[in-house]
Amino acid sequence: MTATEQDFKNNPLGSETKLEDVTDAFEFLDDWEERYAYIIDLGKQLPSFPDDARVEENYVHGCQSQVWLIHHYDEDNGKLYLMIDSDAMIVRGLAAIILVALNGKTPRDLLTTDIDELFESLDLFRHISPTRGNGLRAMVGKIRDIAAAEAA
Repeated sequence: MTATEQDFKNNPLGSETKLEDVTDAFEFLDDWEERYAYIIDLGKQLPSFPDDARVEENYVHGCQSQVWLIHHYDEDNGKLYLMIDSDAMIVRGLAAIILVALNGKTPRDLLTTDIDELFESLDLFRHISPTRGNGLRAMVGKIRDIAAAEAA
């Protein structure tokens, strides 16, 4: 199964599930046990990732877990749509947070989004392992590289 344009655009992360939803949930949830459960639940919203896209060129290096990322640039509306998958539940959830913040934006908007500020406001880096933090940065780095190429 190859991802179609509709597969990318039907991703609820960034369209139905908004950044406000995530930040509100983090404020509402009292402890990190509940927040981890919420992150894992977010990861369950990731759309089905095509098996034929699990290839080296889509692999995100620098992650502790296996992570793949593909994209579709819609020239008509100038927006970049992303799909991410991982073999680890918590990483799928972290990827979902990235998608909520960055999916469906123009490459220029994506490049100017301060994702580190989001991670700090959610206090993520204090509550995930350093290797997970490196993986988070690797995913964002690959997305920024794609956005920069599309913006050029």
